[in-house]
Amino acid sequence: MTATADTGASGAAVDLTDPRLQSDPHGFFAELNAREQPVPASFPGVEQQVLLVSRYEGVRAVLSDRRFVNNPASIAGDDVENVRVKRLMDLGLTRDQARYLVDASILDMDGEDHTRMRKHVSRTFTVKRVNALRPRVEEITERLLDELPGHAEDGVVDLSRHFAYPLPITVICELVGVPEDQRMQWGDWGRRLIAAAATGGQLDALEGIVATTRELIGQRRRTPADDLITALIRTHDEDGDRLSDIELVSIVLTLILAGHETTAHLITNGTLALLDHPDQLRLLQGDPDLGPRATHELMRRHGPVQATRMRYASEDMEVDGMRFQRGDVVFAVLGGANTDPDVFSEPDVLDLTREPAGRRESHVGFGHGIHYCLGAALARQEGEVAFTRLFERYPNLSLAAGREELEREPFPLFWRLKALPVRLG
Repeated sequence: MTATADTGASGAAVDLTDPRLQSDPHGFFAELNAREQPVPASFPGVEQQVLLVSRYEGVRAVLSDRRFVNNPASIAGDDVENVRVKRLMDLGLTRDQARYLVDASILDMDGEDHTRMRKHVSRTFTVKRVNALRPRVEEITERLLDELPGHAEDGVVDLSRHFAYPLPITVICELVGVPEDQRMQWGDWGRRLIAAAATGGQLDALEGIVATTRELIGQRRRTPADDLITALIRTHDEDGDRLSDIELVSIVLTLILAGHETTAHLITNGTLALLDHPDQLRLLQGDPDLGPRATHELMRRHGPVQATRMRYASEDMEVDGMRFQRGDVVFAVLGGANTDPDVFSEPDVLDLTREPAGRRESHVGFGHGIHYCLGAALARQEGEVAFTRLFERYPNLSLAAGREELEREPFPLFWRLKALPVRLG
């Protein structure tokens, strides 16, 4: 049976500001998966109705079908509004500023432009290069773990602020070429952008990001180094038509922001899940080689990104039994797909041995299709190192607050803790 998006055949619209998306996302997704797809929904700041696809096969079908585009400019004609641009401008950005987050962003590009941009940065995240980074990731992890007791106040440490954030921001900044004295500023900018987007505040942090990135590019032009900025400058200067000035800035800011925000929240979500499931934590502590499989399962069950960016239907179409009309705005709900009982046995059970060793993941926590996360291998590695080393160093780590006291960012379709207070034991 098909669901017709324009007739409301799939029932009443879902409110994506529903508090259950933060307090009980898996129960929320179970209800979505039980409904006829696609499910209509309202998204804050978006006037038109959006459509949710939450079952596993439907999510994979949408993400692999190139008739769904990330930028409505890829659709013939000019009658499909760019919802993300409008929302950013409503939050206070100018159209010129929005270009860095949308028009020139690899995350919002389609077709040949996306292929061109992805090629420029994909060599940075090859399996070989990521594997070569592991000793450095372990070194950074050990240093941060050494420093944790010094951050304690009355025996309590915010693991988010002093471990989960500093680890990925340090790694990605070293890769890109951001000086050490600027790295924490980037972390602050990232948190401010997320908070502003969630609460409707001004996105003024973008001005600092763009200015600093332009300054870094200028420095690397004068003094090249063995980093991604230098490599991108070389590409730009040798063939300027292939990488514009705005694209160069956008690549840098996208890699840094996306390269640490998601991983930081995977670490906090995953740590909390392990504390909540002591039987699974004991498995990991008894067998550190379980780290890769454990990270996959934690990403499946507790991933921070619960849906992809908006997709637009470029034409009237039917996909996996669902009908869409040209211009429909669609979210692929990763959290729903990852807890689909037709694919995952007992999906609400955390089982660190679920994913077979040495096999590409069955979950879609890192997306699917041409926009599959570029930094997935690095994020998995950082997660593996963080989870295993944290509980090796502090085997008696415990939560220093009641579960009901933990707050999450009020951002629809994202699952992020504001802080994770712990006692080191």
